[in-house]
Amino acid sequence: MTQTIQQFKKEAVSQLIDFSPSPQLDVEVLMQFALNLTKTQLLLKSHNPISEDQLQWLNSSIEKRKSGLPVAYITGHKEFFGYDFAVSPAVLIPKPDTEILVEQGLQIIMEKINAHPNATLTVCDMCTGSGCIGIATLLSLIENQKVADAQLPKFTLIDISGAALEIAEENVKKLIPSQYQSRIRLVQSNLFEQFSQDGGWTFDVILTNPPYIPHKMVDSLLLDGRNEPRLALDGDINLFGDRALDENGLEIEDGLAIIRNLLPQAKVHLSPRGVILMETGEYNAKAAALLAKDLDFSTKIHKDLEGQLRVVECSAKIR
Repeated sequence: MTQTIQQFKKEAVSQLIDFSPSPQLDVEVLMQFALNLTKTQLLLKSHNPISEDQLQWLNSSIEKRKSGLPVAYITGHKEFFGYDFAVSPAVLIPKPDTEILVEQGLQIIMEKINAHPNATLTVCDMCTGSGCIGIATLLSLIENQKVADAQLPKFTLIDISGAALEIAEENVKKLIPSQYQSRIRLVQSNLFEQFSQDGGWTFDVILTNPPYIPHKMVDSLLLDGRNEPRLALDGDINLFGDRALDENGLEIEDGLAIIRNLLPQAKVHLSPRGVILMETGEYNAKAAALLAKDLDFSTKIHKDLEGQLRVVECSAKIR
């Protein structure tokens, strides 16, 4: 039976009430994607009929959402920093709070370029996932024309997951103009392991959104139907992919096990006067900063859009 936009929206929202904290928003995003309409156009064309093919896709999508699959995985798209990124269940869905990491990264990169205009900066996006942090940073530098092409940094996007890097590569090809794609390379590596084997690389700026959620919190998130990859969430994992243990053989539950491995490695691969910007949870940002201080970094914590502690800035001390 033919349905209008208005009829489908009303029925779909009622179906999702018990399955989603934002049923109306979910339905609107799915409809905008399927019908190729803006939110305003959905209202203006509310009495227009939906084609059979579009209706079939929408009904299937509502069932997927009821099963717990996030809208971004259903559409395969998620906006981040004003850019449309491809996503899949192999990567973490980009979050608005992570945009503060890009903003702070851009500020530091511009300061370094202005201080050394003839040097070529090197930037690492560790645990890159979809590539959203590194790609958004480079795109912003290109589109805002704040620097000459020759001054654009070279970016290295690193992830342990080959499936994640495939999504990152898709986003590079989709979003970065072809003449700038050579400024980005993708490397599969368990943190900096690969770089220790190939002669070592150093970076002027390291941007990273590593897994930092305590193991028990990950279980709760996944039970809620978040359906994002545990590999990108669980911070209580050691370098071998097992539960991290303390000196007494007890399982660590603070979400900082990966960060405890990441920071010392990052220090080795950080250029003199280099800076690390690392996203953490508001509940463990201060503890992460203390770990950095123990490694002789100067630290500062930046707040996210909601005023929560979010990004730890670690600067190599000047000797």
